[in-house]
Parts: sequence; C-alpha cells; structure tokens
Amino acid sequence: MAPRCSWMWRLPRCPLLGRNLLTTRSLGETAAQRRLGRGLSSRSQAPQICIVGSGPAGFYTAQNLLKHHTQAIVDIYEKLPVPFGLVRFGVAPDHPEVKNVINTFTQTALSERCNFLGNVSVGRDVTVEELQKAYHAVVLSYGAEDKRELGIPGEQLQGVYSARDFVGWYNGLPDNRHLSPDLSSETAVILGQGNVALDIARMLLSPLELLKKTDVTQPALEALSHSRVKRVLLIGRRGPLQVAFTIKELREMINLPETRPVNDPTDFQGLGDILKDLPRPRKRLTELLVKLALETPGEKEATRRVQSNREWGLRFFRSPVAVVPSEDGKRAAGVQLSVTRLEGSGENAIAVPTGEIEDISCGLLFSSIGYKSVPISPGVPFLPKKGVIPNSMGRVQGAPGLYCSGWVKRGPTGVIATTMADSFDTAEALLQDIKSGALNFSDPRAGASAIRELLLLRGIQAVSFSDWEKINAVETAQGLEVGKPREKILDTEEMLQLVSR
Repeated sequence: MAPRCSWMWRLPRCPLLGRNLLTTRSLGETAAQRRLGRGLSSRSQAPQICIVGSGPAGFYTAQNLLKHHTQAIVDIYEKLPVPFGLVRFGVAPDHPEVKNVINTFTQTALSERCNFLGNVSVGRDVTVEELQKAYHAVVLSYGAEDKRELGIPGEQLQGVYSARDFVGWYNGLPDNRHLSPDLSSETAVILGQGNVALDIARMLLSPLELLKKTDVTQPALEALSHSRVKRVLLIGRRGPLQVAFTIKELREMINLPETRPVNDPTDFQGLGDILKDLPRPRKRLTELLVKLALETPGEKEATRRVQSNREWGLRFFRSPVAVVPSEDGKRAAGVQLSVTRLEGSGENAIAVPTGEIEDISCGLLFSSIGYKSVPISPGVPFLPKKGVIPNSMGRVQGAPGLYCSGWVKRGPTGVIATTMADSFDTAEALLQDIKSGALNFSDPRAGASAIRELLLLRGIQAVSFSDWEKINAVETAQGLEVGKPREKILDTEEMLQLVSR
C-alpha cells in the first residue's frame, strides 16, 4: 500500500458552531463508536471483512474471498485516493503488460459486494481496533512502506537516493514528487542486484524515445532528457550465483538499445562446470550470465555494442563501507567498497570481508537493498527485525479474527505471481475459519457504514472506486494528448478536488 501524504481532506466549517466539523468529535463520536459493534447493515448476517491495503496482496485476497463465499462483504481501505499500490507506483513504466493485472482488480472492485475506501489512513484516521469492532475479520495487506537503510557513513549526502524514492518519483507517487534527483554525474552506482536495481538502470540508460511512450511522469521525463549518466554499475556483496533479478529483466538489459554490457569475465570462470547441479530457474539465469560475459558476440551484436555510447555492468563480491564525500563535504563523490569472499554455497552463501578496500568514483548513488514493513498499531504483533507480522498461514498470532497477506506477511520478496499465491492462502485460511466456526459471524457487525460515520465526524472524506474512475478518466485523457497510456496526477489535493466536483 502506498505511503500517505501528510494532508487530510477536511470538511467545511460548521455554520452553527463556527468551527470545523472535526472539532465536533466529542459531540457525536462516542455514539458512533458504540455503534461499531452493532448491526447497522441490511446484510448484517453476511461475513463483514475489511482489507487494509489496495495493492496486489489486498486485491488478490479480496478476489478469492468474494469468489469462494457468495455472501461475504469485502471493504478495501487505502491511504491514497487511488488504488493498486505497487502496480501503479512500483512496476516499471516500460512494463505495461505487468500492469494489465489492474483490469482484474477493477472487476473485483466493481463487485456489488466490494467497496473501495481510499484516502483513509488506518492507524491514524481510523484504528485497527475500530475496524475489528466493525468487521468480523480484518486482513492487513499494507505491504512494505519503508526503505532499508545502508547504515554507512555518508548515506545522507546529496546525490544518494533510495531505490524506493527514485522509483516512486518516476512512477508518480505523491510523496516523492519533489525528489528532483541530480543526474549530472556520468557514472551511477546502484547498490543491489535485484529486479528493482535493473529497473533503475534501465530507466537511467533507456533512449528517451522509448520512455516517452510509457506512463513515466512528465517531470521524470524532463529530468532524464537532461541526464548525463552514461555508465551504470550494479554492486552485489555476493557472486553471480546469488543475484536476485530474474532472467526476463536481465534479457531486457542485454538488449537495451544504444547500451552495451561490460562485465569482468573472471567473475564467471568455472560456473559452466556446475550448471547441471543448479535448480532450473537459476541454471537458465546463470547460463545467460556466463554467455554474456565469456562468449564472443556475433558480428551484428558486436557492431551494436561498439556503436553504443552507454554501458552497464555487474560488480560482484563488493559491500559498501562508506559514501565518499566531495571536497566541500556536501555531496557524494564516490563509494568505498569492501572486497568480500563467500563462505558456504548457493542461496545460503555468506559474504565476509577480506580486508581489501576499493573506491569507485561517482556522483550518483542508489541504495537498492530492499523495502521493509512498519508496524501499524501497538495492538498488532510485529517482528521488527524481520519486518513482518508473526502469523501462521496468514492468521496473526494471538489475534483471532486478524489476518495478513503479502509483504507484511512474508517479507518484501517475490513478484506479483508470488503475492497472488500468498494472498490466496490467506483467504483460504480465513474461509476455513468461517466454515469451522473458529470465526463467528453470527453476531452482526456494522462494517463500512460505522467506519464512514467515524470518518465523517473526523473530517475525513473516503474516496470511492467511482471517484477513482474520475481520476483515471482524466489521467488517460491527458496521456492520450501526448501519446502516453496516462499522465498521472501527482498531487493528492488535485485528486481530491477533481472527485469533489
């Protein structure tokens, strides 16, 4: 689920009391809170379920619940006025086929038994405990909202960016719209070797003509048109057998127009001898890496590489120690790396320092070492080191009626298909609890009607899915004018003004 901006859409001032309706909370909120546990819905005997988060985990959980329980009512709460989470704000602009899953999510949202309530921050505008009183079951699917820190000196220098913020910037996440990254350095270093790292490398090196046909934001296009980045290095603390990106992403980098790969052949020596013992996905990926580094390209490909004026490369067995500051101490001028070696093998291999240090000069540095979830409420158990809610098959430990799915359940790993399977498992656990009687829904619950009343008293206007469709129509129309799938609205205030007309 995407991060919430600091604003709240307030109701008009009350002409009778001469103050905002928000200040009238004490006059009516207690009664509203008392009604949380009462049956105010005409369909009160149906299971009332709410999902916190409208990303892939939230929508896939809702889809499975609606499909396999014909009376269930499912309400989806989202911090932003717009749905779809990382599908909208995380998937690379040049991967429109991945975003097609939005069509499936839209069908789920249009079900008469599903409600979308955007612009509602659970944990601030309404508490988890209040949701638990209003619903028979609450599913936490709010994803990984924060970024992992490098924890090294110089991390806060100008020119150092988290991958999460940079991706949010070019994808139109409102919180990141003012990022304004400095792209004046010819060399960019990305710390990390996952799919997000390759996405960033592709964005930095792609010909502008390709990006103009995507839904990348206009400010990002403008900045990239003046970018001086010609060389991107992706740094990993372990070796080729431990890279986290997929073969699809690697192929895209290899075939990126006007760009050539430059790798150290010694990093790949001997890998061909162990290919037969690798699991099939890892085997195919490693075969391609070995071919890229060790085999002589054909004449056509060799000519293309020679004529390319941009390059990228993978650097292995390196771990960041510090960001090297410029002479004035304000900007990044490079990164200091510890040379590592591996102890163990395969996915469980551990990188340990050798004592050797190496420096790379660069004025642009990205930390792409992963996202992390944050606790949503003191009453919800949370494991801060792992960044997950402790659970068994999606059932939150020690909290009957509370469930979780997606990254907050298993950690920030996997692709959308992984999240789909994970979310289906959580939905199945919830459905089993209904069937077995472990989740009792004979006691009527008010559901969204009670929560909407609380939000009204607190000056929060929930955004419906039909409101989102208004935003969507404007974005696609603006995109059509410039030959793009959409031109995203970047300001949440503008979104809210649009739906209030």
